[in-house]
Amino acid sequence: MLLADRTAIVHGGAGAVGSAVARGFAREGAVVHLTGRTVVPLEAVAHRIRDDGGVAHVAELDATDRDAVDRHADAVAAQGRGIDICFNATSNDDLHGTPLLDMDVADVLRPVTKAVTTTLTTAAAAARHMVRGGSGVILVMGGGREAIPRLGGSQIAWSALAGACRQLASELGPQGVRVVWLLSPGSPAPGDENRAADGALLTERPRYDDVANAAVFAASDWARTMTASELNLTGGLVVD
Repeated sequence: MLLADRTAIVHGGAGAVGSAVARGFAREGAVVHLTGRTVVPLEAVAHRIRDDGGVAHVAELDATDRDAVDRHADAVAAQGRGIDICFNATSNDDLHGTPLLDMDVADVLRPVTKAVTTTLTTAAAAARHMVRGGSGVILVMGGGREAIPRLGGSQIAWSALAGACRQLASELGPQGVRVVWLLSPGSPAPGDENRAADGALLTERPRYDDVANAAVFAASDWARTMTASELNLTGGLVVD
């Protein structure tokens, strides 16, 4: 198994992406710690992991609360041999559908502030323990770089996330910690789960399990030389 004996924290573990990634980590041998603002859906994900033979723990947590995130990371690290993987899949409270010129600045900045806050808060809490052990992987879920109108502050938030991840990678790399961000294929509308996003090159939309498999790869030793990098999971919607 690619992640045997690893300890992983998945923030936003009850969401579609977070739960898929958590199951992928557990399938590959990691002990998974799920966090989120509501316990009931987290427990449902944890039960599914346990039913499949994995190990999962649950904690109610607001990823914008730095003290709470720090305490949780300390507790997780104390239970095992530190923290090996930190994945942030928390939502950013995006507001879509209105042109930027017609939006209040506060509404535009809300997802930017939350995305950067949760990324830096969760990364810092985990990285303190990773640095002590001389290794670790920080994974961040973000959006693409395609030009799509009426996305509010989402595009700005994604650009800010990429910049934050690059800086984290430059500062943590010499201490053995890698940083990788995953470009999301986006959330499909009900009934369109297998239909490619408009403008994508592939005819089938990437599934959440595809995102999970990419996250497992990025967290594993197979990607040990990958940092300050993005994994493009958009099915060709974003082309470099």
